[in-house]
Amino acid sequence: MKTVDEYLSMGLDRKSAEYFAHGRRQIASVTANDDFTLTLSFDNGEKRLFDMRPFLKKGTVFEPFANVENFRRVYLDAQHAVCWDVDPSVDSSVVWNNKVDLCPDRCYIDSTPIV
Repeated sequence: MKTVDEYLSMGLDRKSAEYFAHGRRQIASVTANDDFTLTLSFDNGEKRLFDMRPFLKKGTVFEPFANVENFRRVYLDAQHAVCWDVDPSVDSSVVWNNKVDLCPDRCYIDSTPIV
């Protein structure tokens, strides 16, 4: 395993370097909240809050999920990434461009602990 300094020397910011140096986390569950945040539970038992509001802008892939009913359709895929299907009637494992997802590492790094 690499140290924080090794990750910093590779160009990562401190928060990311500390995350990777201490071991990657896997998302165990995700819950959509009505305020467009996500409650994430991780494999180490930690719960964190991820704010999706900055992503839900017009003209982005996340725009359809600015509707709370669509936002609530969040799920974890086989790789434990946070996902939404653009069209819920289409199987995203067959039609890959139907799925919009978030990187699990970024979800951890950019979320805040729930105390």
